[in-house]
Amino acid sequence: MVSTLTRILGPRNLQLAEDVVQEALVRALELWPHRGIPANPAAWLIEVARNRALDVLRREASLAAKADELTRVFSAAAAGAEGMDDQLAMIFLCAHPAIPHEARVALTLKTVCGFSTSEIARAFLIQETAAAQRIVRAKRMVRDVNFALPEDGELAARRESVLEVLYLMFNEGYTRNAADLCEEAIRLGVLVADHPATRAPEADALLALFLLQSARTPARIDAQGDLFLLADQDRDLWNSERIAEGVRRFDRGATGDRISGYHLEAAIAPAHATAADFASTDWRFIVDQYDQLYALNPSPVIALNRAAAISRAEGAAAGLRALTAIEHHPAMAGYYLLHATRARLHQELGDHASAALSYARALQCGCSPAERRFLERQTM
Repeated sequence: MVSTLTRILGPRNLQLAEDVVQEALVRALELWPHRGIPANPAAWLIEVARNRALDVLRREASLAAKADELTRVFSAAAAGAEGMDDQLAMIFLCAHPAIPHEARVALTLKTVCGFSTSEIARAFLIQETAAAQRIVRAKRMVRDVNFALPEDGELAARRESVLEVLYLMFNEGYTRNAADLCEEAIRLGVLVADHPATRAPEADALLALFLLQSARTPARIDAQGDLFLLADQDRDLWNSERIAEGVRRFDRGATGDRISGYHLEAAIAPAHATAADFASTDWRFIVDQYDQLYALNPSPVIALNRAAAISRAEGAAAGLRALTAIEHHPAMAGYYLLHATRARLHQELGDHASAALSYARALQCGCSPAERRFLERQTM
């Protein structure tokens, strides 16, 4: 709804579009608990947002001419009629090169994907105030940008930001076990990868990564919401159709002469998805992919994943040595996975006192309820 309103009203009125949709959602929160959820909740929300927007348009002479288009488009949407997916154009709007790189991603996560400011801060490993400032600055810069897919000369640069947005969106959903976010990232990933104007090998590689990772979802969480690590998952529960589609997408993305970080990450996913069991995983291959990935992007999170893979290929002591490169990195101080990984490696080496200290530090960091319960089980 925000994307369609922005197309109709123009990016200058992005805040108005967000406000109208927010008011519709607030109205639903007020009424639905007492009246019950409507038979068609989406149509109800669309109608309320449309009526609120029309009220505003009638008061704004400069926008009055948009009333007929708004009524037509939103009436068709409420009736379930097929229409253009404005979200694709909206994502590329937010990825405009005039906006600083970090702000592009933050704006898209906030405006298109509905992330809260705190979720965006977590995705970037920054303070919430810093994330809020990025969003405000980006909204100012996007006011005079055309709402349309860019021309070929500009498309590649903006597609890179779009893919990063989808990557962060999927990771946030996967980390929080929020299937709706993961599925939305996959839906938008298909849109980008299959649209004639926006498709590219790296888009297919990223989509392959999403599909292969999400295929494991049924085995990651049990009915009580408890988390299972890869080594403990029942592989019979993995979604074989999604794995096959992920491998197909990966093969389709293996064209051209450029290897992106998405290609390298996507290459790791089949090594897990196609292994008969945890013990037969090709950890040497995975370490090699992480070596190349870290050379492309020396991120502390990639270094952490690389250290975990090294621990499987060469043993816990080697994994601990690899962790020393990032253990004092400021962005990792409150990252629970660093401390949890260190705890597991100390545990495997029989150093239970050090393991307990690391698990205690992990529990002091922000994590999901399922992750917290998992950490607590390790300390028993």
